[in-house]
Amino acid sequence: MSVKTELNFTLNGRPVNIEVPVDMTVLNLLRENLDLKGTKYACGEGECGACTIEVDGTTINSCLMYAADLNGRTVMTIEGLGAGNKMHPMQQSFVDHGAVQCGFCMPGMIIQANYLVKQNPDLTREEMKRGLEGNICRCTGYTKVLDAVAAIVGAEG
Repeated sequence: MSVKTELNFTLNGRPVNIEVPVDMTVLNLLRENLDLKGTKYACGEGECGACTIEVDGTTINSCLMYAADLNGRTVMTIEGLGAGNKMHPMQQSFVDHGAVQCGFCMPGMIIQANYLVKQNPDLTREEMKRGLEGNICRCTGYTKVLDAVAAIVGAEG
């Protein structure tokens, strides 16, 4: 029998109360229990960024965090970034600049890019590269990703 814990936290602007096993990861909680499939499982070791979400305003790899650690915290996933059926400007910029290819890594990439812009709305292209280096994409050469972020901050190529 697995030991469980009760969690109360805010997810994408809404309160969540749920009981989960103490050894469950945030990634599994989001995908399996809360049916939020935008956050992806890829490496399971915190190396690829596909599972990136925001917790209390900081990005984390959800595969490395226990769900029990969410109690009393605020979480945002890719599903919470836009408003209803309207995409967030960062999401729209990725679409407009052709940065989305297979799409698997893009939710984590977009969450990280948005976090970077919130931290520094005057990012240089070099700062974008450094800030996104923990998010791996097998489909792109990253140029279109950087173009999408640059369009948001108004940076030159």
